[in-house]
Amino acid sequence: MTKDIEDNRCGWCHGDSLYIAYHDQEWGVPNRSDESLFEFLLLEGVQAGLSWITVLRRREAYRLAYDEFDAQSIAAWTERKVNKLLQDESIIRNRLKVESAIKNARAYLQIKETQGSFSDYLWQFVDGQPRQNRYQSVAEIPATTAESEVMSKTLKKAGFTFVGPTICYAHMQATGMVNDHLVTCPRHDACRRLATKP
Repeated sequence: MTKDIEDNRCGWCHGDSLYIAYHDQEWGVPNRSDESLFEFLLLEGVQAGLSWITVLRRREAYRLAYDEFDAQSIAAWTERKVNKLLQDESIIRNRLKVESAIKNARAYLQIKETQGSFSDYLWQFVDGQPRQNRYQSVAEIPATTAESEVMSKTLKKAGFTFVGPTICYAHMQATGMVNDHLVTCPRHDACRRLATKP
């Protein structure tokens, strides 16, 4: 890792190697994979009321517990499976969040069936291209935007839960629908260069 990145990366990730790796390799990178976008949507929902690092540290445990985020599998979970997950100390044991995964998997599969692409469905809220923001400080970055408000309302109407405007904006940031790296962070330009849709 170059000293330029070490000295100038976004301040929110400092002090934790897992957080730093996530910042440097994933956060803000345009993501157009249906499966990955679904995974992030579930994880962002799990985050509600918690810090992202709390979820990030459990990400691998969630992959095991949530059947590698396979939507077909999650959509078929039974009450017995839910109760088993609520005994799993490696994840956040919240019944509403676990049951939300089932609802969201079913809504995701419905969108895939009717529209073909979950990626296109989500990226429509930024007109298919990442928004290139130019924030100088973390204090400037909003918690919600008009786009995340519309995304939230649309997802809720489609049957998703734990998809409030703040969760939706965090999802947009994580998956590169918006570039919210500070302009002083080398990852800002790196993510901008990745912004052209293939």
